[in-house]
Amino acid sequence: MLKPLFAALALLAAGHVAAQEDTQRKAAQQLIDSLQFQSGTINVAAAHATLNLNSQFRFLDAQNAQRVLSDLWGNPPDSEVLGMLVPVAAPLSDPQKSWAVVISYDADGHVSDSDAASTDYDAMLKEMQQGTAEANSERKRLGYREVELVGWATKPHYDAQTAKLYWAKELAFNGGHEHTLNYDIRVLGRGGYLSLNAVASMSQLHQIESEMQNVIAMTEFDQGQRYGDFNASTDKVAAYGIAALVAGAIAAKAGLFAKLLVMLLAFKKFVIIGFVAVAAAVRKFFGRAKT
Repeated sequence: MLKPLFAALALLAAGHVAAQEDTQRKAAQQLIDSLQFQSGTINVAAAHATLNLNSQFRFLDAQNAQRVLSDLWGNPPDSEVLGMLVPVAAPLSDPQKSWAVVISYDADGHVSDSDAASTDYDAMLKEMQQGTAEANSERKRLGYREVELVGWATKPHYDAQTAKLYWAKELAFNGGHEHTLNYDIRVLGRGGYLSLNAVASMSQLHQIESEMQNVIAMTEFDQGQRYGDFNASTDKVAAYGIAALVAGAIAAKAGLFAKLLVMLLAFKKFVIIGFVAVAAAVRKFFGRAKT
């Protein structure tokens, strides 16, 4: 008599889980359907910048972007997020394809690019990897997964003519086989820099690398706020350069270069905590939650 009882209880539990997952899927879809997407020319007033979007991208303002990041993907609120770019070909409703670009602005001052040509990014990578490994005990204590910085997915590149910097990191969480791609763009301006950060799986590298080049081309500071408009006699100068942007400006300012990934991944300066696990977070809302 016990076996049929256990079987009945198992079916009941499975039905309850399925009902919960269905409710989550419906709630997530309702949220996505309510988002107010924008297209064309987008003025990001808080950053003194303009996005000239092509037909492949849509924009969510700060309020709508925060709904995606907090309500859909489970991140804590972050007032620094100014918006989000969502590829038309990778809708938020498709957890297998979805990815997005989170936009923020840092007004620390004019970032000197004098060290761009002389920075040894291979040596920097080794230090970053060591710092990542050392930081894992603290990440674990704080309740976050251990992370391994596998290497550059795209080695840092700086274009002095456009004052735009980009690079990508390959990350592995808890030794998982599915590695995470963290693609970063920094557009330097007169009084600070614009950050555009995309996170996806490493299997999407070639697609995202191509798309992020389009994002770079679509992003400009407004006239009078561009890198070349800097006035040395009146404007504030940042306390760090190009190398620190790649390593992490917070770490540079705090003198904690060896601990940079604790700062980046635990205290969410450039990429908020849960966004580095975007695939898992989205799947949670679309029926792949752990039972």
